[in-house]
Amino acid sequence: MSVKPTLQVSAIPAFTDNYLWLIHDDQHAAVVDPGDAAPVLAMLKAKNLQLDAILLTHHHADHVGGVQDLLQKFDVPVYGPANEKIAGITNKLDQADRVELASPAISFSVIDVPGHTAGHIAYFSDEQAWLFCGDTLFAGGCGRLFEGTAKQMTQSLAKLSALPDSTLVYCAHEYTLSNLRFALAAEPDNSALQQRFILEEQRRTRGEATVPSVLGLEKSTNPFLRNQESAIIDLLITQGRLHSRDPVEAFAALREWKNTFR
Repeated sequence: MSVKPTLQVSAIPAFTDNYLWLIHDDQHAAVVDPGDAAPVLAMLKAKNLQLDAILLTHHHADHVGGVQDLLQKFDVPVYGPANEKIAGITNKLDQADRVELASPAISFSVIDVPGHTAGHIAYFSDEQAWLFCGDTLFAGGCGRLFEGTAKQMTQSLAKLSALPDSTLVYCAHEYTLSNLRFALAAEPDNSALQQRFILEEQRRTRGEATVPSVLGLEKSTNPFLRNQESAIIDLLITQGRLHSRDPVEAFAALREWKNTFR
């Protein structure tokens, strides 16, 4: 009986705060959101890996900018959102589609998560409990609403929040400390959040990444997944940022506050 190769995920730092994700076994790799080809090529060479697939979540340049350079060196399929125009996509994906990769051997369910962009998608491996969510859900936060609405983003985050608590959240940016500072302003009496901030600050002091996060932790500390919590709604109303207890309006008020929070 052949032994299935062990899968790993390696973070590839890029630009000032991006993470590109390399999913790999001992020979083959797939890359998620390669905004820059150079660091991807460097890691493939360092680990002696063959690139077999590219997975894209949305069209922003820091997520797709390296695709064409990678395709010049590797003739591989490019998976991406059906509802966004991205050069090079060979496999257009929509809600509930499946991605089945032979090497590295992994499969994903596709989840439509519009809000940050109109056609944003996420990839979830139920076998591994890995979520690659681009700029929809961040550790301690969520993406800005560049093309979608608060209602869309609320629904998108609800889809992700319904995944198992043990899910590892591979988001695309190192925004965690700034997100948690805002979270503490929105929910100052949350003891789990207070403790998380201390631990994450220690990790950054040591030069460590704060991602992947764990979905159960996000549900207990991320204000954008907690927009129905009475304490958050009460604070928004007290501050004059919200005039009803509607969860979508509460999310919109949180997101607008975060946009200008310093």
